[in-house]
Amino acid sequence: MTTRITSRRWRVDVFVDEHEDDRTTHAEARLHTNDKTHLVGRGVAHRNPDDSEIAEIGDELAVARALSDLAHRLLHAAASDIEAITHDRVRLHG
Repeated sequence: MTTRITSRRWRVDVFVDEHEDDRTTHAEARLHTNDKTHLVGRGVAHRNPDDSEIAEIGDELAVARALSDLAHRLLHAAASDIEAITHDRVRLHG
C-alpha cells in the first residue's frame, strides 16, 4: 500500500519599522497561502526612555507580538471555516 503525501508551502513575510520619535518598533507578519487565506498580524514594542538603545530587542518583541497576533487570527479563521461547514459553534484552543 502506498501512502500519498500532499505538501503545501505557506510563507510568512515579516516587516519591521522603527519609529524614533515615539520610541516604538512596529512589526507586521503577513501570511500568504495558496488559497484565499491571507492574514496579517501586528505587534508593537515600546522602549522605556531609561532603557539602552538596542534595536534588536525592540525588533524581537514587536515581531514576537506580530507572530502571536497572526497565530490568533489563523485560529479564528480555522474556527470560522469549521463553523461554516458544521453550523455548530467551535472553540479551538491554541
